[in-house]
Amino acid sequence: MKKTDAFKLFYSMVENESLRRHCLSVSLVMEAYANKFGEDPEEWAVAGLLHDADYEKFPEEHPNIIVKQLREMGEEKIAHAISAHYTKWGVPYETLLDKALLACDELTGFVVAAALIRPTKIDGLSVKSVRKKLKNPKFAAGVERDEVYKGMELLEVEPAEHIQFIIDVLNEHKEVLNLV
Repeated sequence: MKKTDAFKLFYSMVENESLRRHCLSVSLVMEAYANKFGEDPEEWAVAGLLHDADYEKFPEEHPNIIVKQLREMGEEKIAHAISAHYTKWGVPYETLLDKALLACDELTGFVVAAALIRPTKIDGLSVKSVRKKLKNPKFAAGVERDEVYKGMELLEVEPAEHIQFIIDVLNEHKEVLNLV
């Protein structure tokens, strides 16, 4: 699936600006990781963009609606990664794409939340600050810390490096993500 087609599908399903920023953020981080790992950047960007596309309109059925649509389009690899982006769903992690989406989803959302409360937003956000906030269960309470840590474990990335990677990608795209 091409990014242009994914964006059409995404915008037809997602209206909430916060959810749009989240999905776009995850997409950008996934694309950067694909480049780092020598994987298909378009495929990884699409997986990141569409991973929560059905959440706004079908929260009780998430991610089954978008997974079904992707499978009908012949996008099995992306569909599988999306079906596995939460460990409690019990879907096996078969590919690097599966593991990366899990590792990037919650933590990218968390880093965005950490940036949004700062006067300078993403500018100057440090790994130390993010790690400190991760230890505070009241900050961004909806972010499941066990998902964050399991994702990093499966992707086999060192936490500080992973957090810095996400900060760097978000900083690179801060204007489009409204993190300035």
